[in-house]
Amino acid sequence: MKRTVVIVGTLLLCVGAVAAQQDQVKQTQTMMKGNGKNAGALAAMVKGEKPYDQATVDAAMAQFEDTVKKFPTLFPDSIKGKKPEGDYYASPKVWEDRPGFQEHIASFSKVVADAKGKIKDLDTLKATLPVIGKQCGGCHETYRVKNS
Repeated sequence: MKRTVVIVGTLLLCVGAVAAQQDQVKQTQTMMKGNGKNAGALAAMVKGEKPYDQATVDAAMAQFEDTVKKFPTLFPDSIKGKKPEGDYYASPKVWEDRPGFQEHIASFSKVVADAKGKIKDLDTLKATLPVIGKQCGGCHETYRVKNS
């Protein structure tokens, strides 16, 4: 009987660990998709597809700031090698080149901090968004893989 309880307990722990990993992957994907959605909203304003809206800018910057705060927890070792559903997943380089990845995070953090409060109209958005986009794109080129 004790053996059965131990085996069942061990299995439950394993199932719980797998579920926690999947939750972490989904949380990371949700955060990154939110960034993309907000960057797209800002780009639409820059392109003239939508009118300038300060509330949208503020919401996007708040999302970027939230990402900066959560970055240290978004890519734990426990999700290394996980290829979730969706278009993209984290490259193994996130873990193989931690210093480089941390450098990208620090650069993104600085760009977001510098941009906060500076965007007050379409002209300042046009000047600032490419800098933010360059940081996002630079990290994606190295640390993101497209699903085939």
